[in-house]
Amino acid sequence: MVQKEPRRRGRPRAYDPDIALARVIESFWKTGYSATSLDDLSEATGMNRPSLYGAFGDKHDLYLKALAQYWELSRATMREALAYDRPLREALQRVYGKALSSYLSGKNGPRGCFAISTATTEAVHDAAVRRALAQGLREIDEAFEARIRFAQERGDLRRGADPAALAMLAAAVLHTLALRSRAGASRAALQAIVDAAVDLICGSSRPPS
Repeated sequence: MVQKEPRRRGRPRAYDPDIALARVIESFWKTGYSATSLDDLSEATGMNRPSLYGAFGDKHDLYLKALAQYWELSRATMREALAYDRPLREALQRVYGKALSSYLSGKNGPRGCFAISTATTEAVHDAAVRRALAQGLREIDEAFEARIRFAQERGDLRRGADPAALAMLAAAVLHTLALRSRAGASRAALQAIVDAAVDLICGSSRPPS
């Protein structure tokens, strides 16, 4: 007698969490946390409600996981762009260039930054979102500061510069690009902001083209 394999219960694992979260991010990014329903998320991921709950928890849990995924991808992009084997000016331009490519994309127009566009609203009354937002912004500051400090130690930046202050400036530029892109600023106008900020941070005017 052949014993039958016991029937498995629950949600089948025939899904990719990263792909599902990417689709969740797109949904929240499009309409914000409050206006995005579980039905919207179910449609976006192709998973029914029980499957969504089983994989990620409720809507709030799902948003926090989406935000964490976005920060992780952002950190990876920044690490690549801020590579220490190129001049600081070039590294900063690469960071802002990649950011603009993301901020200005979207099927319905410029979408800005996922965290700035969605988490800043929820952070007012949601402590968990506020902590996640603060941590993500802090990591951006730290990445810029480490890269700027390295440039200073290597002699690419004036000795009297304050890496922490310049890092805050670099991060502030990133955030204003996110806001202004969503407000409809042109890429040329945004690039002008980038060029001025990079000149200020690096302490000299841009080399002639």
